[in-house]
Amino acid sequence: MEVLETIVIHSTEVEGKETVVCSVDIDKAKAEFIWTLQATWHLVNTRLEMDQAFDQPVCKKKKLWEMVAEKVIAKLRESEVTNVTVKAYECDLKWRNLLATYRKNAERAKRLGVNSVHWEFFKAMHEVLGKSREEVEAQRRAKLSGTRVGNAMASKRFTPILPTPPATSVAPCSARPPQDVLQLYMELQERKMNMWAQQKALEERKIEAINNLAQAISSLAEKNSMQMSKDGH
Repeated sequence: MEVLETIVIHSTEVEGKETVVCSVDIDKAKAEFIWTLQATWHLVNTRLEMDQAFDQPVCKKKKLWEMVAEKVIAKLRESEVTNVTVKAYECDLKWRNLLATYRKNAERAKRLGVNSVHWEFFKAMHEVLGKSREEVEAQRRAKLSGTRVGNAMASKRFTPILPTPPATSVAPCSARPPQDVLQLYMELQERKMNMWAQQKALEERKIEAINNLAQAISSLAEKNSMQMSKDGH
């Protein structure tokens, strides 16, 4: 018999090798609630009864867990368990542990079948948490069937409101006459010729500048050679 159970523990960072335990920590540890099997069952049943309230898109979870804690304390006192106080955050943390264990056992049930799970809380939690949204909606409609609300919902006809397609303004396609097309083509060709002429003039200027530089260098070399010949005589 294999039972999967997961315990969620908040990780704390400890600095140094030595740990000092003060009296406040001891008192706090003593004040922590110990989850017995009976208390855990009260928590599971209470939380499952309030599952729809927890599933609401807008709800204050802190207030709901305070209500869960109050109901668990009341049920324990009805069972003649007095001098017991459980806090909201303790119920929340315990439920997270139970939920993690349930999910692992649910995966095991998918692979090996429900009979392979022997965790005591699985059946009760699976009856509520294992239902799909379609099953929950079907059960809700079944409960409303025969009532005034159900009959009104069944007899009401809903007309789907389709979105109005946006009006697309199509610009008229104005066809250019052949003369305009020819004129545009001639203008483009003229621009190309002008650009080519400008580029040709620029290249000619570059060649002229290079020739002038070469002539200046050759004249300077001739002057230097003549000056050296005069100095030699």
